[in-house]
Amino acid sequence: MVAVGFFSEVDDPEDWHRALRAALPEAEFRVAPELGDPAEIEAALVWKPPADFFAPMRRLKLVVNLGAGVDSLVGRDDLPPVPIARLNDPGMVQLMTSYVVFAVTRYARDIHHFERAQRRGVWEYRHPRALDRIKVGVLGLGELGGPAAAALAGMGYSVTGWSRSPKHIPGVRWEGSLDAVLAESEILVALVPLTPETRGLIGARELGLLPRGAKLVNACRGPVVDEAALLVALSDGTLEAATLDVFNQEPLPEGHPLWRMENVLITPHLASITVPESAARDVAESIRRVLRGEKPLHRVDPGRGY
Repeated sequence: MVAVGFFSEVDDPEDWHRALRAALPEAEFRVAPELGDPAEIEAALVWKPPADFFAPMRRLKLVVNLGAGVDSLVGRDDLPPVPIARLNDPGMVQLMTSYVVFAVTRYARDIHHFERAQRRGVWEYRHPRALDRIKVGVLGLGELGGPAAAALAGMGYSVTGWSRSPKHIPGVRWEGSLDAVLAESEILVALVPLTPETRGLIGARELGLLPRGAKLVNACRGPVVDEAALLVALSDGTLEAATLDVFNQEPLPEGHPLWRMENVLITPHLASITVPESAARDVAESIRRVLRGEKPLHRVDPGRGY
């Protein structure tokens, strides 16, 4: 028997219990705050656990992060030096890809203009553009960004991707210069992990490099984009519009200026969520491996943040 602790304010513990029980029958699944004796916990499945969550887990051998970004687990003083594993979930990839395709296509086909025209009761025709004339920049070509960029390229968009290291994705041109990607992207998609290097990656200078009237899709982390600079850019026409799934503070506070902007589409951090049924097998295998003294699957490098 292995004691597995669970904490998440967005994932359904019953779904995870069922999925993990099927993949790891020997697991004793404990949901916070009812963890029993925390000193017995050997593996923890978490999403943004509170401060000191790990402190009493003296037998902890593995942490599995229930989402794409591990920024909430890096630099904690309550987490012992145990391996952190990320999920490799096909369902998560599919959901993110569908969100990005929706957001990009909504702008490429001028749907955001037609939504406003409908509210005014106006028949406003805009002639469609060929998709290969629409330049899309994707920042981050990892587990989520790579498939999203490939899907956009497969639809016919002109896609350029930026990442720390060269990536070879069919139909996607890799560019090592962030400034070069910004300068040509009429639709910019942010899918980088939040690390010390990417915090504030897109500020006033970077937004100013975009073609005037560009559109932004942020589906990674709020602090990747400087919020004050974003508000100015959306107000002065630097950005025509933005689709935002992530924010500096979540939930987005009542009365925040973004709520009142007609050129902003807000979604509540759901572009990509974990699908327990498709992720539980890898989680079970990682737990078995660390109990045997081996490395887990999909181990995160805390120094790099992914």
